Amino acid sequence: MIKTQSNSLKLLFMGMLLAVMATAAMTGWAQPPRGEGRGAPPMGGPGMFLMRSPEHIDRAVDRMLDGVDATDAQRKQVKAIAQAAAKDARDQMASGRELHAKMRALLVAPTIDEAAIEGVRQQIARQHDAVGQRMTQAIVEAAKVLTPKQREQLATRFEKHRGHMRGREQGALPSTIPMT
Repeated sequence: MIKTQSNSLKLLFMGMLLAVMATAAMTGWAQPPRGEGRGAPPMGGPGMFLMRSPEHIDRAVDRMLDGVDATDAQRKQVKAIAQAAAKDARDQMASGRELHAKMRALLVAPTIDEAAIEGVRQQIARQHDAVGQRMTQAIVEAAKVLTPKQREQLATRFEKHRGHMRGREQGALPSTIPMT
């Protein structure tokens, strides 16, 4: 009996710890960016458009389309798509902050209500999925504005950037830094 109770308490504690860690991770993802550079969301992710000023979004689109011979009309269309997606995502993320507050309240309550916690977790997952769907919709709309050649050029640039970022994450140093 004592062994079973001990195992149950361990499992409950592990589940609670996992829920707290997941909530903290999701809360961090849902927070507005902390300015440029360190702490800002990575380029290309949903954070590229979340909580940004219209001017910032326009500059990001211009940087993205530089080097692919995008016309002024294409730039204007892609900027409009990005602005609309940003507004929708900001609205969706506002409700996400309320859900995270609800999750925190449930986790610090005197009595843990596992069913309520699971319900909020599912709501958070649906909300994250809705943001992802909206960002995917915007990407598809923007891709339709561009030519196949432009899309290929962008894909090549993104892959190159991704490879560079992967190297940085793994601790690789740029080849221009002398190793002494």
